Amino acid sequence: MKPLAGKKILVTREETQAKVFSRQIALAGGIPIELPLLKIHCAQRKEDKPIWNRLGSYSWILFTSANGVNCFFNQLEGIGLTQAHFGSAKIAVVGHKTEDSLKQYGLHAHFIPSCYDAETMAMEFLRKNPRPGTLLLVRGNLSRDVLPQTFARENIAFDELEVYETVYNKEAGSKLPSVLEANELDFFTFTSPSSVEAFFDVGGSLESDAAVCCIGTTTSKRAEQLGISNIIIPEQYTIEGMIQVMEHAASGKD
Repeated sequence: MKPLAGKKILVTREETQAKVFSRQIALAGGIPIELPLLKIHCAQRKEDKPIWNRLGSYSWILFTSANGVNCFFNQLEGIGLTQAHFGSAKIAVVGHKTEDSLKQYGLHAHFIPSCYDAETMAMEFLRKNPRPGTLLLVRGNLSRDVLPQTFARENIAFDELEVYETVYNKEAGSKLPSVLEANELDFFTFTSPSSVEAFFDVGGSLESDAAVCCIGTTTSKRAEQLGISNIIIPEQYTIEGMIQVMEHAASGKD
């Protein structure tokens, strides 16, 4: 019998990504309960037009999420530009999932950190590229400030391009209390600090003994700040890693 057999697992991430996660949970024997608490909207700001016009001037383009990659290329096409407008820019991504999205556009990453978080990305990127030239950070409205603060502190020239917005899914959020009441959950899963915040903002509570699986240390730190305990974190910050650590926890191994 699979370790997650019969285990009820709450999936809170954005709808498209939630379906991928849910399928993998089901394949591992678990019962996914899908309630996407976030929505992602590609959004182009008028004030960013000068950045698009000088796209070829950047030495590096940095992506910190698959959403950033997809929205960037959607907007690139929408304003009539092509990959040729990158010039000789190299590409850095926060992890292999983000690179997988990049590969869909026929490109590959020149840099991936050993640990998939912004702190490691900033440290290792500058260690390998102490004089990287001018950088373009492709971000969302709720992206953390680790990269821009680090680059500003090190006097690295950069611009920020905001290509998507993360907002709370109020419709799904309104269903959360009844979902929690109707199901005795074995695991809660959170894949971003925003998903943790959304959980509490729509009236969520964690009164059971269920384990809380966070995708990485950034998300777990936010969960701890909001009073969550019994947190488990995968070694590799991916949904596959989350499934593995939940399987380990469900098996009762130390």
